[in-house]
Amino acid sequence: MQSIYAMHQKSSDDLEKEEKFLLQSIDNIQDLYLLMLSTLKEIRKKEIVFLEASSKKHLATTEEKKPNKKFVNNSVLLQLEDNNSLTIALEKRKINNWSLNDDYILILLNEVKKSELYQDYMSTTKSSFEEDKQFVLDVFSELIAPNEKLYEYLEDHKLTWIDDIPLVNTQIQKQLQQVSEKSEFSVSKLYKDEEDKEFVSLLFRKTVLNEIELAKKYIDKTPNWDADRIAEIDTIILKMAICEFLKFPSIPVKVTINEYLELAKEYSTPKSSIFINGILDNLVKEFTAEDKIKKTGRGLM
Repeated sequence: MQSIYAMHQKSSDDLEKEEKFLLQSIDNIQDLYLLMLSTLKEIRKKEIVFLEASSKKHLATTEEKKPNKKFVNNSVLLQLEDNNSLTIALEKRKINNWSLNDDYILILLNEVKKSELYQDYMSTTKSSFEEDKQFVLDVFSELIAPNEKLYEYLEDHKLTWIDDIPLVNTQIQKQLQQVSEKSEFSVSKLYKDEEDKEFVSLLFRKTVLNEIELAKKYIDKTPNWDADRIAEIDTIILKMAICEFLKFPSIPVKVTINEYLELAKEYSTPKSSIFINGILDNLVKEFTAEDKIKKTGRGLM
């Protein structure tokens, strides 16, 4: 949707160039995912350095000489540190941002250590795996993900990440919830499979190459609206949805409608979702009556 909108704004007709940028933007989501995950590894490393430095001070206190290492020995943080799939992914994609910008990790570590979450967690030296997991989940959800300084860094580093941050953080939270003592953490794949990846290009190309044809499908369904009065994002959403109705037999109609209504709520005007829902609902009835919707598989209507 955003790539098609960008093409309109630039009056670009270079389909290959815009598609390449689209795929690169999606590929960058994996870097963001790994970068956010690595914050957990890095704050633990920084705390280890801090504890070692404190214990070697000339006038180190008893507490500094024998600190509570519950945080650095957290079972989930250790699992992430020792995880081969994460280590390989970070090295393969050259995710070394925090070694170059460790001030952000220090900011995050400071936020963690002054929080009530940390104080409560460190009030004892003993812990269970479930307590460790809940602590890491809470730290990520409440302190790391919403950190404004971190958000500013991500925004400055790659502009396309702004809309991807909630998606990535939600995925990490979901994975942390599923961590267990018996199952090893596994780095998420960007695409489910090759078909999933191919869908991105197909939807983009089929929508762009058939925009005039797709627009004709809804124009006469908006008698109270001049075509140029409909928000541009809404027209793109309608075209993409209609494209899925007619040209993607494996995607259920209800899935298409629900997903594009969510896009409208997130990116368009307050009334757009109601407007779009009405048009799509009427189109589905019309297409069904004319036998234009050809869906395959079970429960696809």
